[in-house]
Amino acid sequence: MQAARGTPVDHRDDGPGHTNERLLAKPSSWLIFATVAVTMVAIDQVAKVLAVRHLAGEPDREVVGELLKLHLTYNPGAAFSLGTRFTLAITCLACVATLVVLWVSRRAVSKVWAVGLGLLLAGIDGNLVDRMVREPGPFKGHVVDFLMLPNWPVFNVADICINVGVGLILLQVLRGVSLDGSKAEKAATPETQEES
Repeated sequence: MQAARGTPVDHRDDGPGHTNERLLAKPSSWLIFATVAVTMVAIDQVAKVLAVRHLAGEPDREVVGELLKLHLTYNPGAAFSLGTRFTLAITCLACVATLVVLWVSRRAVSKVWAVGLGLLLAGIDGNLVDRMVREPGPFKGHVVDFLMLPNWPVFNVADICINVGVGLILLQVLRGVSLDGSKAEKAATPETQEES
């Protein structure tokens, strides 16, 4: 059986006489999610390699005058250098967050949701790669940050992905658009369907 618009469904028996149908992501939506995630992780990692290669031991470089500078730093904590003494816990939390985003992405039929979740995953895993492979060692590696704005903590491409991804997800939530692309306030009830 197929759901509306040809979306595959997952049938789950919740008890006698009741079947709960949960939408699964269309292959095209999941492909968007995966493509965004993989592409942005790659961009983040390449940017970090270049930052370390060209900025280590060098003075700050202006990109847009005083507005944006390149300043290499290593962050053992979370975003905005918070929790610098909890690197291991932050790494484990990132692993859990990765699994959660992958699980939720299975239901993302909406392309905006797919992009938002893909960016969120890219941000989480872009920094997670650093924590696994960089000094001082696995699960305790320091994240490479190199973008600096006035009066703002130094950040990287992965941090941008997290913020944009969360922004898109919040936008969808505020608009009332669910993972399957339907709007909650316009969802038709069985009574409404019988009348039409």
